[in-house]
Amino acid sequence: MVEPTRAINISIGMATTHIVVLGGGFAGVATVRELERLLGYRADIDITLVSRDNFFVITPLLFEACSGTLELRHCAQPIRPALSSARFVEATVDSVDVDARVVHTVVRGDAYAIPYDHLVVALGSATNLKLIPGSDTALTFKTVADALVLRNRFIEQFERADAERDITARRSCLTFVIIGGGLVGIELLGEMTAFADDVLRFYPRISRDEVHFHLFEATARILPEVDAKLAAIATDVLQRRGADIRASTPVRSIEPGRVQLANETIHSGTIVLAAGIVPNAAASRMSVAHDERGRIAVDGTMRSKSHPDVWALGDCAAIPGPDGRPYPALAQHAVREARQLARNVAVVIDGRQPSRFVFRTLGTMASLGHARAVAEVMGVRLRGFIAWWFRRTYYMLQMPRWDRRLRIVLDWTVALFFRPDITKVDLSVEHEQIQQDRAVRTLTRAAG
Repeated sequence: MVEPTRAINISIGMATTHIVVLGGGFAGVATVRELERLLGYRADIDITLVSRDNFFVITPLLFEACSGTLELRHCAQPIRPALSSARFVEATVDSVDVDARVVHTVVRGDAYAIPYDHLVVALGSATNLKLIPGSDTALTFKTVADALVLRNRFIEQFERADAERDITARRSCLTFVIIGGGLVGIELLGEMTAFADDVLRFYPRISRDEVHFHLFEATARILPEVDAKLAAIATDVLQRRGADIRASTPVRSIEPGRVQLANETIHSGTIVLAAGIVPNAAASRMSVAHDERGRIAVDGTMRSKSHPDVWALGDCAAIPGPDGRPYPALAQHAVREARQLARNVAVVIDGRQPSRFVFRTLGTMASLGHARAVAEVMGVRLRGFIAWWFRRTYYMLQMPRWDRRLRIVLDWTVALFFRPDITKVDLSVEHEQIQQDRAVRTLTRAAG
């Protein structure tokens, strides 16, 4: 239960136009940085970024953070140092009243209202937990917390297997299942197989043949985002590491400790769901036009089709390309959408017409672990080390500050000479403390 809503004063000087950006991911931060460049010097413009976390994540680097190649904190960038004149508010978006033009947020149990003149929605997406029965029992891979939980689970399963005497239980501990054969599933499989190879030396009682990896894809194609030949190369690389990769194999249901296929049951202590995404719940609940998938329906300028003071981009928006089909949910698109959207907001404030977003995909890259990757860049196919190096360099340069870039390069350099450690980060005590704090606040409010 939250207290009565209070207003956050976002006025700065003589500000008359309030621009509020929701979401601190790739798209949201890039939008604010471009708005700062275009409008940050004006006293009549106020820019506010609202995000649940005080950092944003370079998502493609999460895979290496999970395997220990990269320090977990280094795939994330604190938001405040990345901004210059904009205000940052760490809060969870509860709802948006598009008629009153107010964003309702929650900050540690307290409700706050933030008014706006222009609203930019960049809340991203979440894993689709309704696609397969029992999906809520599986692990997901979207956030820093997800990467930490999966890393802990991976190491924990090796520790259990090392002490386990029962053959069936031991096999379950050493069986890892990934559901979804897109970019996320394949890159995660690549890093997990590489991580297993690197840490097995710490577990002399476990042989590599005992460790089993399975990946199941419902459609007929693995890695549909890339060229068919590159997808075949990626599949071959991972199969040579012993991974069982099956296309046209839909998962019927997920249960704790097992995955049910059409004619087979796979027992596993680690099940990761990487199949399908849905728009952020707060974006889906907004009283604006949506498409059939729940994404905010916008025109080619990324302006809401029903509310001209609302803009949207990234995973939670259906932005039509020249052919009428929505652009894919890729980081490279989100960054360029952000720049164009910021320019469009700026020209609309000045009374001019916004421009349509048009972008041709530069390419797609997939890391496979062990300094291997596949990539298609400007129509050129790359594979092996050169593709891996190109992918790393590109995403490292997406970090907005050089201090973080140098930390990433240092991590990569250290990883060339040392294998990743097997330290688990136990968060159980912190979780209990958070629950206790919430209970105390609830009792205090009830007593008051």
